[in-house]
Amino acid sequence: QVQLVESGGGLVQAGGSLRLSCTASGRTFNNYRIGWFRQAPGKEREFVAASTWSGTRTEYSDFGHSMKGRFTISRDNARNTMYLQMNSLKPDDTAVYYCAARSMRLPMSDEVGGYGYWGQGTQVTVSS
Repeated sequence: QVQLVESGGGLVQAGGSLRLSCTASGRTFNNYRIGWFRQAPGKEREFVAASTWSGTRTEYSDFGHSMKGRFTISRDNARNTMYLQMNSLKPDDTAVYYCAARSMRLPMSDEVGGYGYWGQGTQVTVSS
């Protein structure tokens, strides 16, 4: 199993930036693909981005193009940590952000059900 812990959420004004962290422990993290999701109040959880730990492949959500160009994934393999850099934040980005893990033996996925391991989530609130 792999355990995931998110951090870095908080309150930020519109136009600001936050960097979320997802730190993995347990089984070798290189065996997993990592996805970022978010869930706003009253809404379903939605895909944000996913990447391999090696960085050989990264995919971003094209949901309404709302996140395109504003969110970027990076990683620090020495710290077993993957980051989600979020710039030009908007009030609509307010949500609980989760990272999740999926076996490397499976293809990339943007489906909530495709991930078997989840962190506890970190709250991001963007004020107008």
